[in-house]
Amino acid sequence: MKQSSSGPGSLSQARMGWALAFGLFLGLCLWKFGNPVILDSKISDPATWRDFLTEAWPPRWAGLMLAPLTLAWLLTNRFGKADWKELEWWGLAPLFWLVWNGVASIQSQDTALTLATLVQFTGCVVFFFIGWLGLKPDGPARWMLALLLPSFLYCLIQAFLQHQYIFPQSHQMLVEGEKTGWTNFPAAFMEELRSDQILISTNGMQKANPVFLAKFAEGRVNGTMVYPNALAGLILLLFPVAWVLTAQFAARLRPVVRWACMGTFLFLAGTSFYWTGSKSGWLIALGVCGLAMWRIKWPGRLKKSILAVVLVTGLGCFALRFHHYFSHGATSVTARLDYWHAAVQICMAHPWVGSGPGTFQHPYALLKAPSSEMARLTHNDYLEQFSDSGVPAGLAYLGWVAWALLRCGKRVWKQGSVFEFGLFLGVLAWFTQGFCEFSLYIPALAWLAFALLGSLMNLRPRRDTIRHSNPAPVPCKP
Repeated sequence: MKQSSSGPGSLSQARMGWALAFGLFLGLCLWKFGNPVILDSKISDPATWRDFLTEAWPPRWAGLMLAPLTLAWLLTNRFGKADWKELEWWGLAPLFWLVWNGVASIQSQDTALTLATLVQFTGCVVFFFIGWLGLKPDGPARWMLALLLPSFLYCLIQAFLQHQYIFPQSHQMLVEGEKTGWTNFPAAFMEELRSDQILISTNGMQKANPVFLAKFAEGRVNGTMVYPNALAGLILLLFPVAWVLTAQFAARLRPVVRWACMGTFLFLAGTSFYWTGSKSGWLIALGVCGLAMWRIKWPGRLKKSILAVVLVTGLGCFALRFHHYFSHGATSVTARLDYWHAAVQICMAHPWVGSGPGTFQHPYALLKAPSSEMARLTHNDYLEQFSDSGVPAGLAYLGWVAWALLRCGKRVWKQGSVFEFGLFLGVLAWFTQGFCEFSLYIPALAWLAFALLGSLMNLRPRRDTIRHSNPAPVPCKP
């Protein structure tokens, strides 16, 4: 009998092809869309082919790709009727969150920022359901990650080059250029430096921007992300599952090649993470390591002893690594407390619809102290939902994330494979970092994180677990 074009084979091929295309798109996001959507107006369109290949793209371009990508997924699943029955009633939480953000946008203080934010949030919800309905961890998710990881590796290499070559050379160039009055700099290059605000005019003189001089001197790397903490979030999200995939792939190679591949990857990820200088990232990574060790089936006393040593060593290294930061007053912590206090005030003043999605900067400019730094985002994804879109949106987002993580974590912990556990550790670390960062507004990070979280939603209790949970009664002997 002739096989129908809409049979299981066509379904499998279509979904596998979709997973590969989805991985390429998310890899493109890591490469080009590492900036928050609210900075769209600050990022110019590429003027040349060189800019097109080397510079970040405006975040709105990612939004333009969202509609055809979603349509392609719907057409792909037409072959096999996507597993809508897998959804649960808690799946309404992200939809309610998105709808309420739309309601909050009616009285927004900045229409352009709100529109960009709504497109970003739509992508988060769409990718969550795509992961839930079309990216099962035991198949399509692996293929997606296989095509995504080269972009992750490129980001790590870029971070390594920044620390070793790009930042030191840029700092030296600016210092020497300022000493010589920029006499050896071509006019076109000078104009480029001015447009990027690397050069500023002070009392009629061209001087290097102190902000960039400090950035290059400090050496905190950001790879293809907007700033160092965002790169730390990317490493937290992808490193656990990427390490598992690398180990599984390298197992087929000769021992020398295998250890060379794994050692190189570990070196790039470790040094890049260290050079981000992320304090919260360090603590989250330490917690993730402890959680991973706790799951290993070792004797209880041995496990507790090793875990204690790891935690004490990690905290000690943390204190040594950042003692200068704390001796100077922990300025970023103080700044975040100021942002959060303002966010609470905004929420109390507008408890139902907030100030409008993505508009924290406008009310904060009126509330902040004269000595405080200006901020465009709250640096707390959860709190910003309350301040920007009101209490209903904040509760919906917090409930959505908490429900999904608890649901997936319970099943992964009990019976998940090493791959699934690595996937969960990364997702858990990224959403934990959301309490002190703004990664929800970065397409490269948020869309990937929600797609992976959706993929984990596919986990179901195994049949043997179900069978043993209700054992048949054993008849007694007469």
